[in-house]
Amino acid sequence: MKKSLLSIAAGIIMAASPLSATTALPSEKDMNAYLLVFFSDADHSVHFAVSHDGYSFTALNDNRPVIAGDSLSDQHGIRDPHIYRGPDGSFYMAMTDLHIYAKKHGIRNTEWERPDEYGWGNNRGLVLMKSKDLVNWTHNETRLDELFPKEFGEIGCAWAPQTIYDPEKDAMMVYFTIRKKGEHLKGATKDERKTRLYYAYTDKDFTRLVTKPKKLYEYPDEEIQVLDADICPIPGGKYAMTYVAQENPGGIKIAFSDKINSGYDYIEKQIDHEPKSCEAPNVWKRIGEDRWVVMYDVFSINPHNFGFVETTDFKTFIPIGHFNDGPMRATNFTSPKHGAVIQITAEEAARLEKHFPSNK
Repeated sequence: MKKSLLSIAAGIIMAASPLSATTALPSEKDMNAYLLVFFSDADHSVHFAVSHDGYSFTALNDNRPVIAGDSLSDQHGIRDPHIYRGPDGSFYMAMTDLHIYAKKHGIRNTEWERPDEYGWGNNRGLVLMKSKDLVNWTHNETRLDELFPKEFGEIGCAWAPQTIYDPEKDAMMVYFTIRKKGEHLKGATKDERKTRLYYAYTDKDFTRLVTKPKKLYEYPDEEIQVLDADICPIPGGKYAMTYVAQENPGGIKIAFSDKINSGYDYIEKQIDHEPKSCEAPNVWKRIGEDRWVVMYDVFSINPHNFGFVETTDFKTFIPIGHFNDGPMRATNFTSPKHGAVIQITAEEAARLEKHFPSNK
């Protein structure tokens, strides 16, 4: 019988210590495989897939959820999972606490959790998870309206959280999309009704946000909504931030900064090469190569799929197609949503494949 859940311990508190004070971490030369995390619209749960060559990915557990969304969140479903390996050797996952089909599935009586004036997909929280081994996880729900009621008591949405270590703060930074007030809420300003990019820091145990979210980036056109940021350190000490601008079509743009949480410049050109809209960029490096992949969710095609471009210099981006119509392969799954990839060791890959075997 297949296992349907990773071991989850809600609210376990680990001994706090500086994130940078750690034993030797595996380096890129120790890496041997890749882990893709994604979710499915069908179950609003977390899925894992492993690749040993960076091209062909196989979903674990025969593409059944490895973590059921209804076990994690207020809304009994999650979206937009992101995974990150921290400097303390732990793995961090962050995701949106949201179920967009809850009424259809009989989970609630209304389309959205709150009245329609709060807008499409309205939600108020994120899910934060931490693990030492990719199998056993702590998990906590963090609600922005409860933590910061003065600034975000009327929050319209909190979507697509991602995590990165900030060496200046020695803390994990979570950055995500916020619509500060309801989309149709009376008295809300134009800026408050639009989705913008924000960041905040967490406690050492990755259980909650401990700083008030601040704006991460100001798009030059205030009429355009921005969302789904992904920050990646690049050669030369800079940071590259890919993100979505909801233009026509909406697509992936890139900006650069010397600082992790501010100063990103504006570059007009999109980098995705898609004729229709896409979202949810994630940048990952090929093991042993000076080559990076930008993966994104092409939601505007049916069935939806992931698209990919590659770069060696973060200036030129070469399209390499979608899953199963180019070199990238999804061997036992279709229609993945909003994914993220990290490098893992052979031992870590073997542990996951043993715990969640698939019949290839």
